[in-house]
Amino acid sequence: MATATKRNPVKTVVAIGIGAAIILILMRFVMLPTPVPNTKLQTAYGFLALFAGIFGPFAAGVAAFIGHFLNDVTQYGTAWFSWISCSALLGVVLGYAVDGKKLLAGYFTVKQAIIFNVIQVIANLILWGVVAPSIDTAVYAEPTNKVYLQGIVAAIGNALSVGIIGTVLLAVYARTRTKSGALELEK
Repeated sequence: MATATKRNPVKTVVAIGIGAAIILILMRFVMLPTPVPNTKLQTAYGFLALFAGIFGPFAAGVAAFIGHFLNDVTQYGTAWFSWISCSALLGVVLGYAVDGKKLLAGYFTVKQAIIFNVIQVIANLILWGVVAPSIDTAVYAEPTNKVYLQGIVAAIGNALSVGIIGTVLLAVYARTRTKSGALELEK
C-alpha cells in the first residue's frame, strides 16, 4: 500500500519528536477510562493513523514507541515494553496501511478507507488481543485472565479510535491537499 519515498532525515527526526510529544499528551490527557483497570480508550491511536499516513511507517513506529514509553514512565513509574512495542508495531502497520503518496497528493477514497480499516482492525486485534497479553503472561507473569481482558478491551477501543478519529483525520487531511493536475494555467 505505502510506497517508498525519499524523506529528509532532519524533517523525519523533528516529526518523530513532535509526534511522540503529541502521542504522550493524548495518552495522558485525552483518553476515556474503561471499567477495566489500567485500560483506556486512547485517542492517540487515531492521531497515529494520520501521522503514519503523512510520515510513513518508520516515523510512526518510533514516535509511537517513544510517546507510549514516556506515558508509561510518567504515569505508572515503569515501562511496559509489551504494550509499548505493540504501539510501535501498530504505527508501522498503519504506515503501510495508508498509501502515503496518494494521501499527500490529496486522495483518500472510500475504497482506501475501507482497506485501511480492515487492516487496522486486524492489526489491533492481533497486537492488543494476542501479542501484548501473551508477552505480559510470559515475561511479567501477569494473571492470564486479567491481561487478556485488558487486551480485548484495548483492541476494541484502539480499533474504534483509529477507525473513527483516524479515518476522519486522514479524509480531512487529504481534502486539504491540492490534487495533482487540479490547477490549470490561465490563458
